[in-house]
Amino acid sequence: FFFVFFIEYRYDVTLTDFNNKQRNISDRNTTSTEIYERVAHRFYEDLKQRLVQLGNGNLMKFKINEICTSVTQTSAVDLYAHLRNGLQRELQLLDQMPQYPYMAGVGVNGSTSASMIGGNSTVVMPAMHTPTIHGTGNGSSYTGDALYAAHNHIHNLNLSITRVFTELQQFRASYETFHGCFNTYNQRKAVMSSQELQTTDLQLKEQCTILASSRNNILHDLRRIITEYDSIQETVINELKNWQHNQALAGNGAPFRDNLDDIQRCIELLVETVGKILDIVNILQPLRIDNNDDMSELITHVRGAQQLLVLSSFIVEKQPPQVMKTNTRFAAAVRWLIGPQLGISVNNPSVECIILSEAQAQRHSAQRTMSEASTSTPASSGEIVNNIGTMEYNSQTRVFSASFRTMQLKKIKRAEKKGTESVMDEKFALLFYTSVIVNDYRIRVWTLSLPVVVIVHGNQEPQSWATITWDNAFSDIVREPFQVPERVSWSQLALALNTKFESSTGHEKLFRHNGIAGGDHKDYITWAQFCKEPLPDRTFTFWDWFFAIMKLTKDHLLSLWKAGLIVGFINKRKADELLRVSPPGTFLLRFSDSELGGITVGLVNDQNSVLMLSPWTARDLNIRCLADRIHDIDALRCVYPSNRQRDDAFGEFYTQRMDETTRRDGYVTNTIKAHVPAIENNLSGTPQHQIQSPHSQDVTMESENLNFTDYDFSKLF
Repeated sequence: FFFVFFIEYRYDVTLTDFNNKQRNISDRNTTSTEIYERVAHRFYEDLKQRLVQLGNGNLMKFKINEICTSVTQTSAVDLYAHLRNGLQRELQLLDQMPQYPYMAGVGVNGSTSASMIGGNSTVVMPAMHTPTIHGTGNGSSYTGDALYAAHNHIHNLNLSITRVFTELQQFRASYETFHGCFNTYNQRKAVMSSQELQTTDLQLKEQCTILASSRNNILHDLRRIITEYDSIQETVINELKNWQHNQALAGNGAPFRDNLDDIQRCIELLVETVGKILDIVNILQPLRIDNNDDMSELITHVRGAQQLLVLSSFIVEKQPPQVMKTNTRFAAAVRWLIGPQLGISVNNPSVECIILSEAQAQRHSAQRTMSEASTSTPASSGEIVNNIGTMEYNSQTRVFSASFRTMQLKKIKRAEKKGTESVMDEKFALLFYTSVIVNDYRIRVWTLSLPVVVIVHGNQEPQSWATITWDNAFSDIVREPFQVPERVSWSQLALALNTKFESSTGHEKLFRHNGIAGGDHKDYITWAQFCKEPLPDRTFTFWDWFFAIMKLTKDHLLSLWKAGLIVGFINKRKADELLRVSPPGTFLLRFSDSELGGITVGLVNDQNSVLMLSPWTARDLNIRCLADRIHDIDALRCVYPSNRQRDDAFGEFYTQRMDETTRRDGYVTNTIKAHVPAIENNLSGTPQHQIQSPHSQDVTMESENLNFTDYDFSKLF
């Protein structure tokens, strides 16, 4: 990825010139070194801009920032030598690499020739490492290396199946001929001479040996095909699991690339392929040479693979709300990715939805299918109305789905609480299930939604979102419902918080800078520290604080946050350090450490003292917006970190004021203004803000009572 970008980069100095200069590297004279430094600087700046645009997820952006930081710490000459050697090695590896059929037509930069995918194909490259092919000859569209390779593997596998089927037809004809000869031999054996008996017996034995060899060859090829099929199916199902995992991350606001149509097309091809394999197995089964030639185990395996594919492809496409309030309407949708091949869509099966507790979900996950003989409805932990939908197949979109638009949870049965557990910690899930007939036997299929927390009052929402946010961010792709780690590294949590905040505010990152401050990013944060234990010297938890800031920013500060006028996540101690070295009149806006959902102003007054104003909350900003409050205080003149003049930075956000002193209705205009006596009275004795020495556990991030507010959030990334 890195080297390909290096190849594509357009230098002001050509690669040829660069190679000529490389001969003089050992001299390392001042002139050549300066040239290298200038070229490397241009390369770094362009690299940073282009790479950041490619990152479609927070983890990718984090890795990209690390790459860029590493580049800046490498000398220009060493950087060139390293990349040049790497390119040469990659070219050698490419020359040694076997040319697989599915790689035919793939160019160096990841593009694909039109001859490979049909006449008028269009190739789109959203990212260097992920080739995306649109408009393939069969009308499908594949995104991602794994699905693209799987599609080609399926095509090649079907060619092998066709060859084996041809051999099987020839074998069956020979077998039937042999069987006819053998029956004739048995009928005429009594009247045949000993010589004729001996000759015929030898001929039949020879034919039997040939048939056994042919059957063994077919069986060997068939087992190889089944092994390859299992591998491809596993790849496609893993892609589907990744899609479901990304769906959970999207519940926290992460970008979601929906490639479900691509996955469905591969599943449809697999349904066709496993059907062909099953036909071969069923044809070969009765064509036995001896009594020990039983294929029941192979038949069971193929049918099991087919059933796994059918069951795994029944998914929740549109998740219900993960914080669900009783007696409130909500929607959801399920989709079956099998297409019309098995004929299931013809009968429009009915799908029912119920709600399960965590313990019930664990029991259902222990078995992928429900009992085939059972026709009773599974036990439910609540009552949902409008919970039955009909699967319908759209031949234009090839979507086989059922939508639930007006479901409503009327009642909920809760489990007995243990210890400090609350209703906001209790996870449920919606179970969607149906019963269909496949290959003349009935199967019951089901799928679970993402975990949901059921609440009855709005004040339960913040803690419920803590439960859901942790589950969405840190659950494994495959797990027992609804297990999550008890602790995660700080870097993992920081990425999850960044995603959540970015989703809520719709703009930029929560953490704006590079590097980790206040402790190693491998330090661990427990679930209790995250949302159960109050912060030191506070009555609220970290999550309470963070959730309140998200809501405040979304409701009252969004435009100022987008404009970069709010430093935000910086503690009081760090703000004091920054302001101490700033000129009088400099101020910054930071989220309060001590009050939920508060924003405060730190400023340097004319006596060079640092002051921290009492926080303003949503209640205050409902009365007068933050920009107007900033305008009211004349001592605020230059905003940190941009150093822009206050009115230049905040002017567009001021509320429009009426110039006339008397309104048309005869009333005299009046307003509310922010007033800070300690500043406006010019009190020279105003004490400057005192910073207490941090405790050791606040710095090392290793104590049991971890104080998140003692860390400089502005430098987490």
